[in-house]
Amino acid sequence: MMQSFLKAALVAASFAAQEIMRHYRGQIEVELKPDDSPVTIADRRAEEIIKEVLLAEFPEHGFYGEESGKEQADAEYLWLVDPIDGTKSFIGGYGMFSTQIALMHRGQLVLGVSSAPAAGEIAWGLRGGGAYIDATPVRVSDRSALSEAAVSTGNLNSLAKSKRWAALGRIFAAADRTRGYGDFYHYHRLAAGQLDAVIESDVNILDIAALSVIVQEAGGVFTDLQGEPPGIATTSVLAATPGLHGQLLEMLSA
Repeated sequence: MMQSFLKAALVAASFAAQEIMRHYRGQIEVELKPDDSPVTIADRRAEEIIKEVLLAEFPEHGFYGEESGKEQADAEYLWLVDPIDGTKSFIGGYGMFSTQIALMHRGQLVLGVSSAPAAGEIAWGLRGGGAYIDATPVRVSDRSALSEAAVSTGNLNSLAKSKRWAALGRIFAAADRTRGYGDFYHYHRLAAGQLDAVIESDVNILDIAALSVIVQEAGGVFTDLQGEPPGIATTSVLAATPGLHGQLLEMLSA
C-alpha cells in the first residue's frame, strides 16, 4: 500500500514540475495573499494537478494544500502539499524552490517527496523504507563534534527576536562551517551527509512535512526548537545527526 502512495506522489510531483517549469523565468503575474505572501498561476495550477492526481487514486484521503486549504482534514490519510515552497525564489528566477508532498496517517508523517525541478533533484522518504535522492539511497553523516560540523540556517526572523539568538551565536562560533542555504536545499544536503544540522524558525508544516520524513529516514533527528516532533502546528526546526541534535537542543535551550 505504501508503495502505491509513493508512486502516486512521484507522478504528481512530475506533472507539477512540468507545469511549474513551463512558467519559470517567463512573464508571470504575481498576486499577494492576505498574509502578503506572493502567489502565481504556477502555484495554483501545480496544486490543482497534484490534488487531481492524488485524489483520483485515493478519493477517500484528505487534502491540505497551501493554496486551496483543507478538504476532509479528519480523514485517516491526509496529504499535505506546498506546490511551490519558495515562491519568491521562483518569481526571482533562481532555483531555490521546490514542490513538497507529504502524507500523514492518523497524525504521523509517513511519506515525503521533495521535488526541485530547477535544481534537477528529487528526494523522497518512506517510513521504514529509507530515503533517496535521485533514486540513490542517502544517509546522514556520523558527525557528533560541533567543531567538525557544518550548520545551515534559514528563516530566522522570530529566532533573532528571542532569547535563543545569543545561543545561536555560540553555535556558530563553535561550528566548523556555517551556511544559510534555506528551503529544500539544506535538508537534502543534511539527508545526504553533506551538512550536519539545520536550524530554522518561521516555517509551517507544509514547508517541512515531506522533508522531515526524508531526513528521519536518512537517519537524522528532526524536531522543532523545543524538541517536539513535527506536527500540524510546527513553526520551527532543529534537524541534525543523532550525535549533534541533543547538543544543539541543549545549547538552544540554555
